[in-house]
Amino acid sequence: MNSLEILEKLVAFPVIAGMPNLEIIGFVQHELRRFGIEPEIIPDDTGTKANLFATVGPPDGEAGVIISGHSDVVSVAGQDWSSNPFKLVRKRDKLYARGAADMKGFVACAIAATCRATRTKLKSPLHFALSYDEELGCIGAGPFMDFLAEKKLNASYCIVGEPTSMAVAIGHKGKTALRALCRGRECHSSRAPNSVNAIHLACELIAVIRRKQKRLQSEGCRDDGYEIPYSTLHVGKIEGGTAVNIVPNLCVVDFELRSLAGEDTKGILDEIRAGADRIAKKSNFPEAMIEIEEGVSYPGLDTLPSSTAVRLAKELSDSSVLKKVDFGTEGGLFSQRLGLPTVICGPGSMDQGHGPDEYVEVSQLRKCDDMLDALIARLKAGQ
Repeated sequence: MNSLEILEKLVAFPVIAGMPNLEIIGFVQHELRRFGIEPEIIPDDTGTKANLFATVGPPDGEAGVIISGHSDVVSVAGQDWSSNPFKLVRKRDKLYARGAADMKGFVACAIAATCRATRTKLKSPLHFALSYDEELGCIGAGPFMDFLAEKKLNASYCIVGEPTSMAVAIGHKGKTALRALCRGRECHSSRAPNSVNAIHLACELIAVIRRKQKRLQSEGCRDDGYEIPYSTLHVGKIEGGTAVNIVPNLCVVDFELRSLAGEDTKGILDEIRAGADRIAKKSNFPEAMIEIEEGVSYPGLDTLPSSTAVRLAKELSDSSVLKKVDFGTEGGLFSQRLGLPTVICGPGSMDQGHGPDEYVEVSQLRKCDDMLDALIARLKAGQ
């Protein structure tokens, strides 16, 4: 099958982030086996999800390349689609389906290229990595890095195929998800001054977060390669209280930090925690407390424009454009955990990702096929 035919199969698997992905992994495994490739399946602790890793070419040859993608997509709940989001619909040059851009378009091209690579004798290996739950914060990529580190891969750089309209992206911000548990003392609302309102504690904490955001904007690290050239703090969810006549004893605040490379993320979080402690102490109630927990996180990516990986990626993609992207990827993990220079380059645009009537252009898939064919030719030559 070619990349377009594979994409039609892939989008039919409604693997929403957080859901089991073994069916789509099984399909990819079957397709690779048809070409004599025996991929490694790396299950998670529940046995309901798995990463997949495959190699074509000599594992002990000259240094090869990793091409990386993810199997999950975001939900279509509440979105007004013009067609079934899990059935590929073609309208002229556009292919509509959930995941067409983010990022089953690239995954389809990567599967097709990995199969094509078996038809030639490579001097350097082509590695294909497919992870789960990327949309939840690169959850599957974390244990994947442990697996790949143990293998001591013979690779010189990595291409992550997130949608960049086939331009070469060399950076993205890191992300840390955080949860604040604001604890107070409950009582009847008629006696509110004799208690501690957990929602009020949460509001004061949010004020601390917003003040820190203003300082990051004016005093923090800056990188004009991004549309928003500074690190950001954002409160996304507040939940607390049960009834208007009860002073609540718990309020939960979910927030996140999107940080530039070089930003002192520990210092930022330490400052917010110190502010939380001050808020709790000034209430003069022993129950008052704000605990801040760290959740899913991944590092940013900041690949040097002068690196060999960037030069080769520009040649392979026939693109002179270098940019940085606002969304996160597993690229920072490949860079930091495995020490691999990493670029992001894939078909489609994130402008079409995650929304209703998501699409990728056929011409973009063709450009991605051409890039991966050029990569295979280099690996054949041992370059």
